[in-house]
Amino acid sequence: MKKTVLLTGGAGYIGSHTAYLLHTLGYQLVIVDTLHHHQVFSPAWATVIKADIAQPGILASIFQQYPIHAVMHFAGFIEVGESVKYPDQFYHNNVVATLHLLDAMRQHDVNTIIFSSTCAVYGTPVYVPMDEVHPFGPVSPYGKTKLAIEYILQDYAQAFGLRYAALRYFNAAGALPQQGLGEWHNPETHVIPLLLRAIQQQKTFTILGDDYDTPDGTCIRDYVHVLDIAQAHILALEYLERGGPSDVFNLGTGTGYSVRELIEAAQNVCGRTLITTVASRRPGDAPVLVADAHKVQSVLGWQPQHSDLNNILATAWAWEQRHLPL
Repeated sequence: MKKTVLLTGGAGYIGSHTAYLLHTLGYQLVIVDTLHHHQVFSPAWATVIKADIAQPGILASIFQQYPIHAVMHFAGFIEVGESVKYPDQFYHNNVVATLHLLDAMRQHDVNTIIFSSTCAVYGTPVYVPMDEVHPFGPVSPYGKTKLAIEYILQDYAQAFGLRYAALRYFNAAGALPQQGLGEWHNPETHVIPLLLRAIQQQKTFTILGDDYDTPDGTCIRDYVHVLDIAQAHILALEYLERGGPSDVFNLGTGTGYSVRELIEAAQNVCGRTLITTVASRRPGDAPVLVADAHKVQSVLGWQPQHSDLNNILATAWAWEQRHLPL
């Protein structure tokens, strides 16, 4: 029997897919999640605890009750626009709660953690593709909270021997509908589910800006299938267990697609047409965000297996057809 992993936010989008892959490899799973998006998640193969990790005593209870070997930390608010409106909530929920988690780990001699970070720590690109030494410049409180946590991890590693891997996601996408797993946010802010729902419901899809310095004027992003992101977490855990040093890794394919390219591909995958309109740019959106992923490939041996754009869209479409939005 493999060791026990604690997944904070493990009922969320990326956490649930990672939990499923861990389960298939024989790991024992303890998931603590607030079920913030009212998602339904109660698999027989995991222990699911509905709670906030900042809740007094909850982490101590979990660490005392279960033989936790390592932590995968997915919990946190992710909506960029909301972070601008309510930075206090984001700093409390993301940064302060992480401090509670790290201190509970110290108290119970658990020193391995995989952290969900983001390419938002880089802000507006100075160069593309962006590697891990790209200058930091987060433009939202959300990105700043993730960068703050990365600095905390560095300091805890130096002072207390914490061993960590921080994975900087680019654009997570896709689903595993045959296992009842997919993207379930309320409200939904990500482009692919919004695009597919507009197709499904025969509604107009709004392109946020078509005057960027890109070939077709719309934003270009690097889309990574959620299963490939999940696999990277497992590789990172195995890497730390082998004695690899703490480090940070980009998770991206190195290939970017524009919003108009997404629309064309989605229409082909779904076999339906989409009506579009154009609105003004969303504040803070960079023209191009594409990863340099050579480091994660060479150090962890990670190679995306599911991130072909058509596969991403097909799996997301299958999910949307099975699970109508809230």
